[in-house]
Amino acid sequence: MLPPGETILLTLRLAGSIPARAGRELQQQRVAAQEAARTAATAEEAQAAHRRADKRFFAEFDALLDTAKVGGAYLEKEKIAEAVAGELLMLEEQGLHVPCFVLTFNHVHAVLHQPAGHALSLYKALELLHQRTAQQARRILRGQLPREADFWHSSPHELPILDAEELTRVQAYLLGHAARLRLPQRYHEWPYQHSASMR
Repeated sequence: MLPPGETILLTLRLAGSIPARAGRELQQQRVAAQEAARTAATAEEAQAAHRRADKRFFAEFDALLDTAKVGGAYLEKEKIAEAVAGELLMLEEQGLHVPCFVLTFNHVHAVLHQPAGHALSLYKALELLHQRTAQQARRILRGQLPREADFWHSSPHELPILDAEELTRVQAYLLGHAARLRLPQRYHEWPYQHSASMR
């Protein structure tokens, strides 16, 4: 059983990391699947169909990121990876739990848990994470990123994690990411990977 509160799988991706047309088509498919879910005979069936649509979207969305056909690869720079990893762990000091995260060259996956009754909203914590990591990355890049260009895509992706079994599967998926993509050994270690027990 998960501790009381809210647990999510967060994905931050670099701006321009998915081809615009492919991204639109994927979003349209997701909306169509969600609309179809509303026609289910019962509320339970509708909820299950909606959940399947969300998980299918994530799988296809992550596959697009992994192919890396467009966009930058700024996270391969270890200083930027260290800055992002450090900010993720700073969330622990704000009372959130970060049992697992992985970074690849163009995106980040992190499991975040907000305990029940936590004062800071999860939305606000994610907004601050998004802003702080982008600011630090810009300083490290020192003009390599055009002034008018975004570092992150404007909308992080969030997938709720509903139970302990799902959490175990998600963590196994994340920690196997570098091996599946055949990334260099450094992607199997800090700051590209972190795993800790859920508290």
